[in-house]
Amino acid sequence: MIVIYRNGVPTIITGWRAWLIVVLSALAFVIMGGLVLGLALTVWTIMLFAIPITIVVALIASMLTRHR
Repeated sequence: MIVIYRNGVPTIITGWRAWLIVVLSALAFVIMGGLVLGLALTVWTIMLFAIPITIVVALIASMLTRHR
């Protein structure tokens, strides 16, 4: 049973409609959690690989350039 109050008037949702709301809410939370986890893993991978590679390439480039 889900009770929603609007302007002090209760609306009661029962039966299959209440179950549908619960299932859809849980599905939305799972999807959002998956998207957040995917974003976190993407950022972690970039930080783990791209930043050290960029530093190494910059060091090699600085060693190969001529200093005046």
